[in-house]
Amino acid sequence: MTEARDPAGPHARRVPGTPCWVSLMAHGLDATEEFYGELFGWEFRPGPQQLGPYVRALLDGREVAGMGHLPPDSRLPVAWTPYFASVDVDRTADTVRLCGGTVAVGPLDAAEAGRMAIAADPSGAVFGIWQGSAYFGTAISGVPGTPVWNELVTYDTEGVGKFYKSVFGYEEEPVASAGFDYLTLRLDGRPVAGLHGVGQALPRDRGPYWQTYFEVADIGAALRQVSGLGGRVLRPAHDSPHGRVATVADPEGAEFSVVQDPR
Repeated sequence: MTEARDPAGPHARRVPGTPCWVSLMAHGLDATEEFYGELFGWEFRPGPQQLGPYVRALLDGREVAGMGHLPPDSRLPVAWTPYFASVDVDRTADTVRLCGGTVAVGPLDAAEAGRMAIAADPSGAVFGIWQGSAYFGTAISGVPGTPVWNELVTYDTEGVGKFYKSVFGYEEEPVASAGFDYLTLRLDGRPVAGLHGVGQALPRDRGPYWQTYFEVADIGAALRQVSGLGGRVLRPAHDSPHGRVATVADPEGAEFSVVQDPR
C-alpha cells in the first residue's frame, strides 16, 4: 500500500474503473457476520439473492460491503473481492476475455441493484465488475470500518498492468524504488488501486489475489479483537507512509489488511 486512500464520495466512486464495492464469499455466513460485526461494528440486512444467500454490511445505516454464501462445490476462494465500476458490464466482460482474462460468473442482474460479473485476470486473480442502477456501491468512506484501498498481490506488474489498463483505462504510475515492483492505478490523476509484484514470494498454493484494506481506529485493539474472535494475525502491525498496517485472516482464512490512519 503506497498511496493515500481515496477520500472521494459515492458520486466519484461511480467513475468506470473505480473500486466501488467489496464482497466476501464464505462458507459459514452467520459466523462470518458475527466476526465482522464485532470487529468493525457492522450490522447486516438481506441483499440480492441471485447467487444464493447474501447480505449487505451497514455502518451507521449505510452500506459498506457485502457477504455471500459460498457453496461447498464452488471453485471460488474464500476471499474478499473488489468490484470495479462499469457503465456496461457486458462490454467490460467481453474486453476481459479479449485481453486474456476469464469470466467465471455472469454477467447477470442483481435484482434491482444493478448488473454484475465475477472475472479473473490472466494470472488468475479474481475481481468483480459492477454496473449500478438503483444501488451504486459503498456509501460511506474514510472512517473506521470502511474499505480504503485495494491492492493486487501478483508475480510482477508489467503484464497484468497492461491487462487492467486495457480493461478499465487506468493511468499507471510506477513506484521509483530499486527492487520494489509496484504500480499505482489512477483515474483522472486520482489513485484508485495498486499492483504489487512480489515475484516468487507469492504463495504457490494460492496464486495472485486482490487484497482489501479496512480502516480501524486503533490497530492494536483491532489485532487483539481479530485473535479473540478466532482470526489470525498474519503480519504484525508495522509503520507505512500511510499509517500503521497489519495483515490478518478471519476464522475461515479470508485475508485482509487493517490500517490505522496517522491523522
